[in-house]
Amino acid sequence: MSSITTPPPAVYYPDSDGQPMADNTLQFEWIVTLQGNLDLMFRDNNNVFVAGDHLIYPVEGDADIRQAPDVYVAFGRPKGHRGSYKVFAEDNIFPQVVFEVWSPSNTAERMEEKRQFYEKYGVEEYYILYPEFPAYFQGWRRDAETLVRIANMNGLVSPRLGIRFEVTRGHVAVFRPDGRPFLSYLELGALQENTAEQLEQSRQKAARLAAKLRELGIDPDSV
Repeated sequence: MSSITTPPPAVYYPDSDGQPMADNTLQFEWIVTLQGNLDLMFRDNNNVFVAGDHLIYPVEGDADIRQAPDVYVAFGRPKGHRGSYKVFAEDNIFPQVVFEVWSPSNTAERMEEKRQFYEKYGVEEYYILYPEFPAYFQGWRRDAETLVRIANMNGLVSPRLGIRFEVTRGHVAVFRPDGRPFLSYLELGALQENTAEQLEQSRQKAARLAAKLRELGIDPDSV
């Protein structure tokens, strides 16, 4: 008599851990700024996936082992929307770079738990931003099986991302490989509007010059 083998029940991997994205507006602004600028940096590279406030499941079959970094970057993975990032469904590629933005509800013990999680499952670079004055960064880089603390973050360049961290007089800034600073959504919008205004002014100036040339009997298109 043959026995019937019952397949194991399917594991459900929730897309949310029920926790808020941020505790305050400053933390939220930095999460959006980091994620948005990194996404913009790699917009033309289809094999770099950038996400924010997104659950990572590193172990197939265990939905309790998870973490939702504020921002992470996964090289070697295609862009595209995901409910969560399941490492075992992503060619076993754990995101190489992770950012956490500290908030008042984060205890030292909780931050250490996160660091141990990222260390165990393979992150190469791990950064914590403390945004409140005096603001500063902490960073770790992988050395074999462990994450080693970076002694000085001021002027540090991320090996994977190429971005540079600046920490001076209680303020922090991040710069792209080309030297341009990471800007908030508001700053990016203002820059776009200023650029559009400058272009319109240049267009109007060119139109006035063309009209003046025509008054003088000169075809501006032939000059």
